[in-house]
Amino acid sequence: MEINERAVGALDALHYTAFSSHPDGGNPAGVVLDASGLDDAEMLAIAAQLGYSESAFLTGPPEEPVGGEEPVGEPGRAFTIRYFSPRAEVPFCGHATVAASVALAERIGPGDLVFATRAGTVPVTVTDEADGTLRATLTSVEPRVEEIASEELAEALAALDWPSADLDPLLPPRIAFAGARHLVLAAGSRERLADLSYDFERLAALMRKLDLTTVQLVWRAADTVFHVRDPFPIGGVVEDPATGAAAAAFGAYARELALVPAESVLTLHQGEDMGRPGVLTVTLHAGDPRVRVSGTGTRMPR
Repeated sequence: MEINERAVGALDALHYTAFSSHPDGGNPAGVVLDASGLDDAEMLAIAAQLGYSESAFLTGPPEEPVGGEEPVGEPGRAFTIRYFSPRAEVPFCGHATVAASVALAERIGPGDLVFATRAGTVPVTVTDEADGTLRATLTSVEPRVEEIASEELAEALAALDWPSADLDPLLPPRIAFAGARHLVLAAGSRERLADLSYDFERLAALMRKLDLTTVQLVWRAADTVFHVRDPFPIGGVVEDPATGAAAAAFGAYARELALVPAESVLTLHQGEDMGRPGVLTVTLHAGDPRVRVSGTGTRMPR
């Protein structure tokens, strides 16, 4: 579908990258700060033309609670946000939330924001760093972690062309959710993680069956330092450069399996193998099930 003239004339999508302070790093996202008047087909068409893994579309606060919660925020700082990949809408996207938060902070100032997403209410705090960069910290919806059936795990490994012997036995496969569902698979070596060549359609079919947004591939470099990659075939792209929703899900996974202390700060490096390095900081608090994910962001040239 082509974007109609009314849609083009009514708005101009902004281009931001998240989880990097440099335009050449992190994960790019389109940001439409006023999507009122756009229908679903128009938002999908804009996302497809932009070609980023996701784009964010903002309107005013919802008239009714989302996910059982009322997204209460200061006047002018609470929004409804929707996320579209080039192929479909997704319930939650961390990097597009960070990108939208930085774009808003540049216009209305740093501070607290509240977003009503299809997954639930997501608060974000934007701070101004000492070097002038903006950092956004989102708080996920309440996460959960579940087992994956052996036959579905075997299909995922076959689609990835990963022998089971290449997995890290200390980080068992799980499906984790913190706004969207992600299959977590841990590589036994950095070389295994770096060698990503998979069956696009086969993996996409399994992900549709399991309602997955990405597959979170991880390698543990140190106790709280991980390198990650996220195949995203159902979104129409081979790989996502920096994935905030998957980072939140991984934080829940690491805590659930007691891989890290209940009070932890994890550093996730993503995008290095794509030439778009980014850093995602995942914070876990004892007694609070929600996961914090933070990163910098900046506007990109056209």
